[in-house]
Amino acid sequence: MNTDKIKVHFTDSDLINATNPVTINLVGAGGTGSKVLTALLEMNHSLTSLGHAGLHVRLWDDDIVTDANLGRQRFAACETGLYKSVTLINRANRCEGTNWKAENRKFERDNLGRMPEHAGASIFITCVDSVKTRFEIADILKRLNSGRYYTNRPSYWLDFGNSQYTGQVILSTIGNIRQPNSQKYETVANLPFVTEEFGDLLKRAEQQDDTPSCSLAEALEKQDLYINGSLAQMGCSLLWNLFRKGLIQYRAFSTILESSVLNPFR
Repeated sequence: MNTDKIKVHFTDSDLINATNPVTINLVGAGGTGSKVLTALLEMNHSLTSLGHAGLHVRLWDDDIVTDANLGRQRFAACETGLYKSVTLINRANRCEGTNWKAENRKFERDNLGRMPEHAGASIFITCVDSVKTRFEIADILKRLNSGRYYTNRPSYWLDFGNSQYTGQVILSTIGNIRQPNSQKYETVANLPFVTEEFGDLLKRAEQQDDTPSCSLAEALEKQDLYINGSLAQMGCSLLWNLFRKGLIQYRAFSTILESSVLNPFR
């Protein structure tokens, strides 16, 4: 008889019992990030309808909208030349009456090594192409975790990554999250960073070309039309389960779009 307990992670109680909107730093407003923002709008509306305090999102991206972004990302022709972050946040606020914020700059330390202003948040979501950027963000999150916070204590990091037809989304804890005693489950307090668990794979992927695309056709050679949307839905379902169910059994998903394969893993 198999008596092994199922491993689960219980959500940080501060997020479940939030008295103020849960703060989220969303880094990247491109193919995946623009769709994640839409999913977060839906999640915020649903959470507040259920009596939760909801979400407060700050979107970071220093890119502007170009013709190559139209169609695959959430932008219209009339928005070319505008900052992606400002465009998306203004649209979100008009749609739902939120007061979310845009940062038309990168989420990074300055030349003196100082932390970015408004870096504090409970949840960090990264939708970036650069491996180097992931490691830099991991370092920032570790530094944030070493501070003392009474509000906006960093708890989770949700990272999205993809190639043309494949992708993955991985949820990590920023430090240990206190877990309740459970006779039914084996609780897991720490979910490793993607840079720790898959660092070697990321470094090998760093050799791939990640230069910007000059046209939609060129962009589709690097990322197929629906890979970003598929990842956004999967990743935000992880986040939704943290809030709605209060626990998760799986912390990550990988997908192969061509064969419609979806693999959850712990």
